[in-house]
Amino acid sequence: MVFKRVLGAFGVGGPDIDTVLDGDPVLPGGTLTGQVHLRGGSSDLEIEHLTLELVAHVEAEHAEGETHGAVVFDRTTLAGGFRLSAGEEASRSFSVTVPWETPVTELYGQPLGVVLGLRTELAVAGAKDAGDLDPLAVRPLPVQEAVLEAFGQLGFGFTSADLELGHIRGTWQQLPFYQEIELAPPPGYVYAAGEIELTFLAGPQEVEVVLEADKRCGPFGDGHDAVHRFTVAHHGVAQVDWAAEVEGWLRQLLGHREPAPSKDGHEHGHMDHGHDGRHRSGPGAGAVAAGAAAGVAVGVVGGMVAAEVVDEIGDAFEGDEEEDGEE
Repeated sequence: MVFKRVLGAFGVGGPDIDTVLDGDPVLPGGTLTGQVHLRGGSSDLEIEHLTLELVAHVEAEHAEGETHGAVVFDRTTLAGGFRLSAGEEASRSFSVTVPWETPVTELYGQPLGVVLGLRTELAVAGAKDAGDLDPLAVRPLPVQEAVLEAFGQLGFGFTSADLELGHIRGTWQQLPFYQEIELAPPPGYVYAAGEIELTFLAGPQEVEVVLEADKRCGPFGDGHDAVHRFTVAHHGVAQVDWAAEVEGWLRQLLGHREPAPSKDGHEHGHMDHGHDGRHRSGPGAGAVAAGAAAGVAVGVVGGMVAAEVVDEIGDAFEGDEEEDGEE
């Protein structure tokens, strides 16, 4: 998808900029490639820099309520110190490594409702404009796909996904926000949990999986949150029975009896329970089943709603400029 726009910071007759992304959705930790096409305006310009930014639309929880804003989570200078003559056409190819913790926006092509964008910024003598804004599609790593599929096989349904500003204490999280994928339990788990929240924190060698459950304590007791963390490697995906693996995680999560501390997403996200809660699964990373179960894993209705969000990516980031750069 290409968004073309005259850079308003330079007034009428300013340069045009088109950013074109190559190929299929990118993987976390993968390489995003494409080209930026420039066309000079009515006068010569000395370009200070041409920059690419990865931007996420995130939520922040406060005592006063919830706010939304844009966060730049990666920035790459594509070119700098060059002259763009009046009417000149020029192109710059780019290859950008996407952070490992980049949120997943889709599963088997079905959007999850998370809004990410690639923004192209052009600066001339201190003036700059956001330029192009392209939606960024990110598909899950094999291990992430396997875990999500396993939840679907166990009967869990996709409820929603969002990005929360803050850090999850006790994890290796690097980005200033984390993704929460909310799953509704099947009848066999409803007695134990009202909802399961899933967070992936990927790294070069392995993925940390954070599970939080809204636990039920029976008709005469108050519920509480339980949190556990599990670590799985990228290799050996096809050698693990992931439905059994995830079922084991759920037994640990829902069998935990101590109430969890309160959660403050803006400060530190999920809280630990006084122990590490880590579990290293066998060889590493889950068997990926056929795509037939994908609809069970993410839910059709959720995907339809998410598609509307992605179509309106420009509106999602509009008015968020003051939040950019918050890292």
